[in-house]
Amino acid sequence: MSPVWHNHTGNQTCTPFQVVRPGSLRELVDLVRRAEYEGRAVRAVGAGHSWSDVALTDGFLVDPGELSGVSGVDGEPLTPAAGELSLVRVLGGTPIHVLNDELWEMGRALPNMGGYDAQTIAGVVSTSTHGSGLAYGPFPDLVRSLDLVVSGGRVLRLEPADGPTDRRRAGELSVELVNDDALFAAAICGLGTLGLIHSMLIEVRERFWLNEVRTLSTWEASRERLNTECDLGGPDHFELFLNPYPGPGGQHRALITRRSECPEPPGGTPRDKLERHPLTELESSLPVTGSVFRFLARHLPSQMAKRFDSVLAGMCDDGYANRSYKVLNIGEANHLPAYSMELGIAVDGRHVEAVDRILAIAAERAREGIFHTSPISLRFVAPSKASISMMQGQPTMMIELIMVVDSRGGYSLLEGYESRLADLGARPHWGQYNTLTRERVAQLYPEWDRWMEAEEQLNASGVFDSPFTRRIGI
Repeated sequence: MSPVWHNHTGNQTCTPFQVVRPGSLRELVDLVRRAEYEGRAVRAVGAGHSWSDVALTDGFLVDPGELSGVSGVDGEPLTPAAGELSLVRVLGGTPIHVLNDELWEMGRALPNMGGYDAQTIAGVVSTSTHGSGLAYGPFPDLVRSLDLVVSGGRVLRLEPADGPTDRRRAGELSVELVNDDALFAAAICGLGTLGLIHSMLIEVRERFWLNEVRTLSTWEASRERLNTECDLGGPDHFELFLNPYPGPGGQHRALITRRSECPEPPGGTPRDKLERHPLTELESSLPVTGSVFRFLARHLPSQMAKRFDSVLAGMCDDGYANRSYKVLNIGEANHLPAYSMELGIAVDGRHVEAVDRILAIAAERAREGIFHTSPISLRFVAPSKASISMMQGQPTMMIELIMVVDSRGGYSLLEGYESRLADLGARPHWGQYNTLTRERVAQLYPEWDRWMEAEEQLNASGVFDSPFTRRIGI
């Protein structure tokens, strides 16, 4: 009997023909060739964190857990220019938390990351997952070289024209080196459709500490400052957590988070400055908390919404300093039962209009008894070179619309936002809940035709096809 697979939240399920756990490049090659011979599909699943159908398949489902590890680049045939960069090779199935620990031991760190660390590196790269701060791009933009098993079982090392591998030494490689800007830009956000990622070279930096400060404000006081000349300029990791419903004064409370680089504190630093909201962390970690949230989301969502102001006030903190990756990870809140949609809006004035429109829609739906069951997150990301990254070609504000599992009318609320923000060019996150269609994708991404040309080349046999690819017209 075929196993039933579901993601960590349980909102996406499939019945694959077989779950496989390859442990080497050779096994990936053999798997692709077997699937083609048997007329089946192959899909890699990562950590199962995605709330969209991007990983679902009725063919071979690849669990990459045996393909994990981080190493330096000594002995790799790199160009002199690449030798000046801080590069590491990472196997595609490496979880972000493992990568963080390994990098720290090497004296290095990711320059930025999202608020969760259980995904695999291949998963966050393939869907253009991101952190916050307009000085930092999404995960695909850390990649300098990508080893990919494509249709026919070919193994390609894809790089841009000025890639890090010395072409004069390509004969030393056991893979086929391809220097092609368009193919590389497509593959680094390939959605699992252009091949199976074996490993990649990513550029990192020296390890560093961050200090996080969280203060209360309102959307009305903040909206005019969300531009590069004010709050969005500079190197800070900056984001907002916003109550979609107004308080007694008619304003929408917002928690503003700034994370700034700081020296490693001396041993005498008070312990409370080395921890984040101990009470909040404890409440989130209790097993009963998730069950209570789901009950309230189903039966009393309006009561949850009434607590948002006090929740945001309780998250205030005048300082939390730690290793960069510990501060960027939002902590125990990641384990609460939730799903979300995330919409990317260009930071050109439309981003402010989008939030104003969301607040109006939230008020409208509340009158119908449909409520948000979490505040809204606003994060900011630099333009991406990846062809179909949500940030492709433009600085972007990502609006994360979070819902507790079992929220009454939750999916209809999210679908309404996606539809009613379409005229603002809203680009839904590939790895989060979305209702994208072929027509909509082609409108949103100027490089879509070039990405499709890469797909036709790298997925020539259709071995990486899936319900998701059919939904968006691949």
